[in-house]
Amino acid sequence: MNRKIKNILVTGGAGFIGSAFIRKVIKDNVFFGNVVNFDLLTYAADLRHLAEVENDSRYRFVHGDICNEVLIADVCRDFDIDTIVHFAAESHVDRSIASPIDFCRTNVEGTLHLLEVIRKKPHIHIHHVSTDEVYGSLGPEGSFSETSNIFPNSPYAASKAASDHFVRAYVNTYGISATISHCSNNYGPCQNEEKFIPKMIKSLDEGKMLPIYGQGLNIRDWLYVEDHVEAIIEILLNGRRGETYDIGGGYEAPNIDIVHKIIDLFSQISGRNRSDLLNLVSFVPDRLGHDFRYSIDSSKIQKELGWVASHSFEEALTKTIHWYLSSNNLEYSKD
Repeated sequence: MNRKIKNILVTGGAGFIGSAFIRKVIKDNVFFGNVVNFDLLTYAADLRHLAEVENDSRYRFVHGDICNEVLIADVCRDFDIDTIVHFAAESHVDRSIASPIDFCRTNVEGTLHLLEVIRKKPHIHIHHVSTDEVYGSLGPEGSFSETSNIFPNSPYAASKAASDHFVRAYVNTYGISATISHCSNNYGPCQNEEKFIPKMIKSLDEGKMLPIYGQGLNIRDWLYVEDHVEAIIEILLNGRRGETYDIGGGYEAPNIDIVHKIIDLFSQISGRNRSDLLNLVSFVPDRLGHDFRYSIDSSKIQKELGWVASHSFEEALTKTIHWYLSSNNLEYSKD
């Protein structure tokens, strides 16, 4: 199919992935209607991520909470929204362990309020952005796919799994139009420093120790944010109603190997001594319930929609390090 899209509401559009999506669809003229950024502007959001598109006539910003159902309904009416792309979420696992109720409110209740609006406005299609963490942990072999069992191990993963289930339930019970995607670990410019790769880059830049959980042997699949948003665009345009698509970057490695790759590239870019940077590596007690390995089988989206990740890990990581070290971005990435 080729879904006709006019006006889009992007929840969490000032966050890392949401802002990358907005920049992409406006700069590349993917859609020609309004792109409405609906964001509460919590600590992980920053409107400066959208400076290059904020003066575009199609871009709109609405400050709001996704748990405010009345406001969401008003925005959908006022801007004649026909598509919602739902990025807004609490997403840091460590924070979910400390404050699980906050994650339930935003990730579960917030999604439910969006679904209730759509139930009453069934012409609106929603794409729900989720995570591979809903599947739980893998051993050394195999990959997750859309048919894998749901087995979340952290409060964050449980909240996203619950929101996934509600989306499916509204499709089956009320007949709404929806799609879901599960992505692997994202990285790229504009990511909050609490996340793994920017934390390592910033710690290197500031000469601070690099905290690595356990022995750094946990394995993740890494997805460049620009590849991720291109996959979401393909799903919006051509994804089948009610379907789930898993999106992986195809680059799987233990965390300690990622740290060494960051150190190698950082040393080349900055001219800093590699041995001195290696001395900053510090192993800290492991996270509670730390999943050992994530791996995504992206064959469904590749076969059905023709999407493949177009950036190599080294190429994209180099771009990411350059972004964090550039004079224009260093100051506000430390906020």
